[in-house]
Amino acid sequence: MNLLVRFPLPPVIINRQIRIPVPRAKSIESSSLMDQPKKVIVCGGGVIGVCTAYFLAEKGAAVTLIEMSDVACAASGKAGGFLAYDWCDGGPLEELARASFNLHRSLSEKLDGPRSYGYRALTTLSLTVRESERASASRFLPSWIDGPARSPKTIGTPETTAQVHPQLFTRTLIDRAVEMYGVKVEIAKLERVEVEEGRVGSIVLEGGRALEADAVVLAVGPWSSKLGLVSSLFRVYGLKAHSIVLEPRDGNSITPHALFLSYYSSSSSGGGALDPEVYPRPTGEVYVCGMSKEEEVPDDPAEIRGNPESIAMLKRVAKTVSSHLGEGEAGLKAEQACFLPCTDDGIPVIGEVPGVKGCYVATGHNCWGILNGPATGASLAQLILHGHSTIVDLNRFSPSRFLLPSNP
Repeated sequence: MNLLVRFPLPPVIINRQIRIPVPRAKSIESSSLMDQPKKVIVCGGGVIGVCTAYFLAEKGAAVTLIEMSDVACAASGKAGGFLAYDWCDGGPLEELARASFNLHRSLSEKLDGPRSYGYRALTTLSLTVRESERASASRFLPSWIDGPARSPKTIGTPETTAQVHPQLFTRTLIDRAVEMYGVKVEIAKLERVEVEEGRVGSIVLEGGRALEADAVVLAVGPWSSKLGLVSSLFRVYGLKAHSIVLEPRDGNSITPHALFLSYYSSSSSGGGALDPEVYPRPTGEVYVCGMSKEEEVPDDPAEIRGNPESIAMLKRVAKTVSSHLGEGEAGLKAEQACFLPCTDDGIPVIGEVPGVKGCYVATGHNCWGILNGPATGASLAQLILHGHSTIVDLNRFSPSRFLLPSNP
């Protein structure tokens, strides 16, 4: 007797440069795909899902990407887009981050990143800012940073830090995947994943239409918590992060310096420092983010709204750091919030779901999703098509780490 298990999906699914060569996947001959999954459905139109779809299709798979709302409509469209080569060194993300930083550079060369999605190298500074101190210019800082900034330290150089506009990056990648490799994108609501005798068979869309697949990838970010197939194995929670986008009147005066702040507000209780971040973009815009805390993830990303107090604090940070970013000197282009997908052990989950052959998950990248999207997608594509990855050792990221040890 065939056992059919249905896993319901949530009502809505969406979803930090040194020139060291990264091993490239060997070209896949058609014969090597004979016994491997060819028809792959990727669920989730964020950076992780899009990167996975891109690299799968580049290597010959027939890929359909399912997204309920729009590509990069959540965190992948509202993140800072900061990239760092070596900031994860010494931890479990070192190999993934280094490989992905270099893949970002390669993709930028291939896709004209500076023009298409604002890819550029950056100098990155850490600063201490105290509202109680007098504002003064410093010869050690760019002239636009004219607030009470102290103790500047270079923590990233143009060789080790860079940036992209995350929404433009994600959408450029899916556009190229469609044009060059035939990826199909469907805006549709997913009802469930169907598993028969321990193997994924298909997904079912709202209305009952079924799509058969040799493999299914669940790349739905913090909405993974709403999948029984995932939540029964490990916890994914959402960290709500706030941001604003400003348009200074004199955008040309804003230099490519990313700022990581220890910010002391005169009104903050307890006297502790906040840790907002400031990212000027090539367009002249300035992105400011911070004020994060764990909250329940809503079913629909369209329902996400920023907390007024958090947005107000980011505006206050901006005008304190630079007079160019204050009211009257800069227009407010966006005030927003998004949810970062986090795991209890702080490590992304990338790999095949235990006990469900052909079903893969990729989530839990926290604030490093834009950085680690390319290497996650490329290595997962190798795992699906070859059974292993040569780009990154995925064993440490496997969802099987959450299985309880069996009794002897």
